[in-house]
Amino acid sequence: MHAMQYEITLPADYDMKIIHHRVATKGPLLDDFAGLGLKAYLIRERGVDASPVNQYAPFYLWNSIAGMNRFLWGPGFRGLCTDFGRPRVWQWTGLAFRHGPAYAATPRAATRRTTVLSPDDDAATVVQEAIGELESWATTPGVHSTAVVVATSRWELVRFTLWEQAADPADGIRYQVLHLSRPGLDALGSDC
Repeated sequence: MHAMQYEITLPADYDMKIIHHRVATKGPLLDDFAGLGLKAYLIRERGVDASPVNQYAPFYLWNSIAGMNRFLWGPGFRGLCTDFGRPRVWQWTGLAFRHGPAYAATPRAATRRTTVLSPDDDAATVVQEAIGELESWATTPGVHSTAVVVATSRWELVRFTLWEQAADPADGIRYQVLHLSRPGLDALGSDC
């Protein structure tokens, strides 16, 4: 499993209905994209859930690097770059993925919690603890699914969680989910 996300921060007075329309019309195009586990079409709207910004910030879990590359160098991402400029794409290596009690529901919210490892941390111990915490977190009522991923270039762990309804405000940055493409969701491994 491989994860990626990009964030397009929009002006404070940006009409977010434009993003809603974009996702409604273009979102289903990835519903059967080979190599994609899931794409959560995420937004933050200024003033909603205490968000200070308007932002479009899709999050992806990939079953294959080939699928991710086909997307990044293909017409879909090229079109996004034409419309908004080329964003920085964050990438992480997958560590674990779990289904939650609300897995059968359509998620409406998401969270991303980032933890930066200090130079004194034993990385292997921190990773094992994060996977152990994920096991417990995945049983939280309302959790659709959750993953923990790592970027060794920045030594950061990210826990990404999809929620059936409202996201836990204590779990980091909160997003609204406008659409979920999930062609390979069932194939995402529990241990990566």
